[in-house]
Amino acid sequence: MLQQLQIIPIPAFKDNYLWLIHNGEQAVVVDPGDAQAVLDTLSALNLRLEAILITHHHQDHIGGVNKLLATLPNVQVFAPQLEHYDFPHTKLIEPDEVQCTSWLPKAQVIDLPGHTLGHIAYYLELEAEKWLFCGDTLFGAGCGRLFEGSPSQMYHSLQKLAALADDTLVFCTHEYTLHNIQFALTVEPNNQALHQRQLDTLALREKQLPSLPSTIALELATNPFLRCYSAEIQNLTGTKNKTELDVFTKIRELRNHY
Repeated sequence: MLQQLQIIPIPAFKDNYLWLIHNGEQAVVVDPGDAQAVLDTLSALNLRLEAILITHHHQDHIGGVNKLLATLPNVQVFAPQLEHYDFPHTKLIEPDEVQCTSWLPKAQVIDLPGHTLGHIAYYLELEAEKWLFCGDTLFGAGCGRLFEGSPSQMYHSLQKLAALADDTLVFCTHEYTLHNIQFALTVEPNNQALHQRQLDTLALREKQLPSLPSTIALELATNPFLRCYSAEIQNLTGTKNKTELDVFTKIRELRNHY
């Protein structure tokens, strides 16, 4: 079955990706902010939607759920326990494991407070691959804004993700990578892996291809929010001899105004 599984991004709004996992017949969608985009894709590929996975409550991630349920009433919805939703759903919190469909392995739920207080991610291990659907916590070369949580919460959430296997595929939900790389170069201009990632990402975007998924290894090498130990970052942000949390807090503050 693994050979038949595909994950495709459904573009929505300005820069969102709604990730659709399918096996050629059935599908699961992550964070469907736009119902019509999902319905059009299901129709074009002749797929039957079985489940919806939600990472957090922001409208660009849940705005399509009610319309999808009105159209496809048998679809199951899974969402964070620590957040409120006005549609029927199964509540999830770490260390829950969820079997959202018979043809996928159980997904591990990871609590990731920071962007929102109840934010979660879904981590799946298949025979040859590892998949992380992390919403707006970890981005390509960046991380989410702190709308509800504290810098400490987001820092520790990112550390959880950094501890995953290097080859884990990271399915973020926004096409922010190029802008994040430009910012990252302001705090770590001598990071050669970062310069290479900029070239690689430019080549993808020029072909109108997504810069995602990323990998944990690539984020560890290029994402300043996972590199708070870097002497260059500390020197350029005035955080030398500070804690890594202090470094993270400063980088997030700088990124807010970039």
